[in-house]
Amino acid sequence: MNLMNWNRCEKEFILKITPDQEKIESVIETAESRLKFIKTAETKTENENVSFIVEGYYEAIKELLIALMLKDGLKSKNHQCIITYFYKKHPEYEFETNLISQMSYLRNRLEYYGEKIDITFYKKNKEEIKKLANMLIKIIKEQK
Repeated sequence: MNLMNWNRCEKEFILKITPDQEKIESVIETAESRLKFIKTAETKTENENVSFIVEGYYEAIKELLIALMLKDGLKSKNHQCIITYFYKKHPEYEFETNLISQMSYLRNRLEYYGEKIDITFYKKNKEEIKKLANMLIKIIKEQK
């Protein structure tokens, strides 16, 4: 797994903030709405749209990771640090962290280089991605 160094994140990209419950709930609500939207698009998953489905899942997961950080009074100016923070806080979720990291890489290749995401990645990981999103919602809501 190739994560950004947490010490570098803290020095360069992490800000301490006062947790704002309204903002946290809004970010969670946005992620949940995105997940509902993806479910409707998933019924017609084909090579042409699979990139956007995976991208949508990544965006929802990223939003949930942002909510997790906000709840802890932190904000990141770098998406890689959000992933590193999740792993730092939950090392027991190494597989899930690796999946998020893969999704981030694929999403960046799509966004910056126009490289489509192969449908085999989606088919292989679809159930784990869904479980991951639900797990993050549960972790955030259970966290005090």
